[in-house]
Order: sequence, then structure tokens, then C-alpha cells
Amino acid sequence: QVQLVESGGDLVQPGESLKLSCAASGFPFENHGIHWFRQAPRKEREGVACITSDNMTKIYGDSMKGRVTISRDNAKNMAYLEMKNLEPEDTAVYYCARRLSNSCAGAYRNWGQGTQVTVSS
Repeated sequence: QVQLVESGGDLVQPGESLKLSCAASGFPFENHGIHWFRQAPRKEREGVACITSDNMTKIYGDSMKGRVTISRDNAKNMAYLEMKNLEPEDTAVYYCARRLSNSCAGAYRNWGQGTQVTVSS
């Protein structure tokens, strides 16, 4: 079965950096795009970043563009989200999801439980 497990969330102070990880299994990881989303309390889910299966194309949402970098290691079935200059507004649960194609277009499914990121002084 498809599994995605997020980790790396923590309580950090404003201005600090954090790296999230996504461990994937149960599907051909090298053939699918990976998309990071976040969900703040009582707010809509927001796309953060997406990466194509070949690691050549990266797309970022407006809210964190310039402060976040997405990457992947197909040999390890891992995807990552490196965040810097974190702000209290970045507080949310962060999820990774499997896209149905090798690109960042179209539908997605099979996200995990998420990892909590809290930014507070």
C-alpha cells in the first residue's frame, strides 16, 4: 500500500530554519511528482512546493517563495522541504502528497499524517 510519512516538524523561533522529510513507500517513487502542502488551524489547505519525478522542475507557492527549497532523492525514496526565515504565519501542519503523474500538473492523492511546525517567540 502507498505510504507517506512526514517528519522534522518542531517548535522554533522566528527567523530560524527547519528541514522537513517525507519517506515514501508502496509505489514507484521515481515515476511520481511530490507536492508539499500546509494546513493552518481553521484555514484552507495551501500548496507550498512541488517537484517533478526527475528532480529537474520545482514549483513554489507565493506565500513561501524565496524562503523554501524542495528536493528529492529517488534512490532513498525521500523528499525534503528546507525552510528558512520562518515566521509565526508559517505555523501549520505540513503534508507531502503523491501526484498521479511525473509532473506537478493534475491530481494528487495519498498524503500522510503530517508534521507540526510551530513558529513562536
